[in-house]
Amino acid sequence: MKKVLLITYYWPPAGGSGVQRPLKFAKYLREFGWEPVILTVADGEFPEIDNTLLKEVPNDIVVIKRPIREPYSIFKLFTGKKKEEKVNPNFFSQKKKGFLSNVAVFIRSNFFIPDARMWWIKPTSKFLVEYLKENKIDAIISTGPPHSLHVIAKNVKAKTNIPWLADFRDPWTEIDYFKELILLPFAKKKHEQMEKEVLKAADKVVCVTPSWSQGLEKIGGRKVDIVFNGFDPADFSNEPVTLDKKFTVVHTGMFSKGRNHEVLWKAMAELVKENKEFADQIEIHFYGSVDGSVNEYAQQYGILDKVTIHKYVPHTEIVKIIRQSQVLYSSINDTPNSKGILTGKLFEYMATKRPILCIGPLEGDSGHVIKESQCGLISSFDDVENLKKNILTFFEAFLQNIEISNNSKIEIYSRKYLTGKLANLLNEIA
Repeated sequence: MKKVLLITYYWPPAGGSGVQRPLKFAKYLREFGWEPVILTVADGEFPEIDNTLLKEVPNDIVVIKRPIREPYSIFKLFTGKKKEEKVNPNFFSQKKKGFLSNVAVFIRSNFFIPDARMWWIKPTSKFLVEYLKENKIDAIISTGPPHSLHVIAKNVKAKTNIPWLADFRDPWTEIDYFKELILLPFAKKKHEQMEKEVLKAADKVVCVTPSWSQGLEKIGGRKVDIVFNGFDPADFSNEPVTLDKKFTVVHTGMFSKGRNHEVLWKAMAELVKENKEFADQIEIHFYGSVDGSVNEYAQQYGILDKVTIHKYVPHTEIVKIIRQSQVLYSSINDTPNSKGILTGKLFEYMATKRPILCIGPLEGDSGHVIKESQCGLISSFDDVENLKKNILTFFEAFLQNIEISNNSKIEIYSRKYLTGKLANLLNEIA
């Protein structure tokens, strides 16, 4: 069996969305003739911890954990966070209120390139070059962000000439918040240069959505293959569940300010005023890290009593929650690259066969997948009337206890199928 070195920052017990893709690749690669060897951090700054994911790590897999120095202790001093508090990487994606916080973002933007894990590049590159002299590896995968991992793989490729596949879970300079970073001209140029070097040096480049792949193709002047995010059928039991008795609209995972569209609150508030039965039945639930603007909008529109915010819940529990929810809410950031946003959450929603309510660009990649699979309804960022219509469609189905979501053609988004696509790409370069 051929061996592939998978370089990933996120690995159990890290929780959240970033860990799912590398973990599921590792879970299924053996079935396609590839033995994964994992290179990850020993003590990473993970936004969430989920020990239940350790059970999914394949038996007898080699996991190499290397120490990493990260600048978050310094940033915590600037921002007043406690030492034990976790820092969400999105903190550094935009300007903040307060002088010290903006100083922290400025330093991160201009002196930690490509990201806060840059201090891991040199020691890890050196370690891997030595490790590969004594351990046969047939191919390398780097998955980012953090994009420092692509730089590590590029360095190792230059020294060993082992075939390398660069996996972009998110864009680099075309990520939605890149233009909001407090970047000096030299820093912006360095980002762009490093990105091009990675794109040109890799034997294969993979991205998760068609639109983002096209963007990377323009930057790198080369073909970029698409391997979507997906869902693992093994995570979803066939045991029957009892659906929520109330009309629950549920969002799971990180909910940033950029995903919190005022149109949702306008639509919900109007429906509560116009429809007493709806007002009696509606409950809106958020699970995970949620921006404070949720409470602000809910209070502003007089529906705070309809909203419940829950702390992070382990992935195994989240699966149960979304399976019993009446409607699953997906929200796309209203940014220049919004057409390419296609979250892993959407595919897990699809696997539950519960209807999906989405706000985003109608002609974007998420809209295309939703329409093709007939798993839900989507409305644009500012169309209150269409959003109300979509919500009422689901509410009427709830009252009549009927299923209106077909969820067809979703097999191509299973993690096993997608790992097979990845293995085929590895076969082409190894």
